Amino acid sequence: MPAGTLYRGREGMWSWVAHRVTGVLIFFFLFAHVLDTALVRVSPQAYNSVIATYKTPLVNLMEYGLTAAILFHALNGLRVIAVDFWAKGPKYQRQMLWTVVTVWVLLMAGAFYPILQETLKNWFG
Repeated sequence: MPAGTLYRGREGMWSWVAHRVTGVLIFFFLFAHVLDTALVRVSPQAYNSVIATYKTPLVNLMEYGLTAAILFHALNGLRVIAVDFWAKGPKYQRQMLWTVVTVWVLLMAGAFYPILQETLKNWFG
């Protein structure tokens, strides 16, 4: 590849990538959720077995990750709407992205213990 042709995107590109990745992760969660919920009609015992596997520390960490994905996707989606429909949106898109990241980090810090309390109690007593 010739020098100087590799695109080195900045915050806008990375927010675009993160928005797509979180959207795909949310889609796969919803797909799995529909399948496991539909299992209750096929076999209540199998449904109970699947639900029991969800009560593990690994799945609890995945729940925290799902919360992070949904929250970032929602906040960044509001930013995208502002960029698209507010006349000054493109001018302030970088500042809005850092605002989204800051709010996301604060909310995820606040959600840490409420979501992970059972896992933390299991690991640390």
